[in-house]
Amino acid sequence: MTPQAKPAAHVASWAYTESFIPESDAARAARAASLEHHLVPISRGAAQTLTVLARLIQAKAVVEVGTGAGVASLALFAGMDPAGTLTSIDAENDVLQVARTVVKQAGIRPQRQRFIAGRALEVLGKLTDAAYDLVYLDADPLESGEYIEQALRVLRPGGLLIFYHALMGDTVARESNLDDETLVVRETLEAVREMDGLTSVLLPVGDGLLVTVKG
Repeated sequence: MTPQAKPAAHVASWAYTESFIPESDAARAARAASLEHHLVPISRGAAQTLTVLARLIQAKAVVEVGTGAGVASLALFAGMDPAGTLTSIDAENDVLQVARTVVKQAGIRPQRQRFIAGRALEVLGKLTDAAYDLVYLDADPLESGEYIEQALRVLRPGGLLIFYHALMGDTVARESNLDDETLVVRETLEAVREMDGLTSVLLPVGDGLLVTVKG
């Protein structure tokens, strides 16, 4: 039996897993654009997890909330069906322009892209019920419950909900941390865990990924 790793070894293993799969040139360009525009992109390990999950379910219709500079968008495209379409929502039009450029330079066909500027909850509310294979959320922690409610509505049975920042910089796991964002995320995770008809796992990848299968 392998002995339990010590905490220091966990840190080394986490760093190793985050850099295990090399990034593509397009992904590196997107990450550089994020830094240039003072945006915090999804981690390398979390991005690769998105690619693997999208590939596993052969996702054709995907929604992304929180576009940023397109790092996660490219990760999703890399795993999606070659004919699949990504609907990506961000409140900041300037940010969407950066992502559009990044995705265009990566050679993604325009027919596969739908970038929408607006308040994400309002946009999600207009999407069709049970029409999407995967919904990825990187949005305001204080509204995480509302985002998840809308995501579950638009997902088809068997679809995947992926919620980033589920560990909130290691604050969620610390019961003594009672700031508003941490409390809301912690309560949201617990609510999802207790919902009937869902199968979930919380992954310590990047800043935490909650992965939930609907139905």
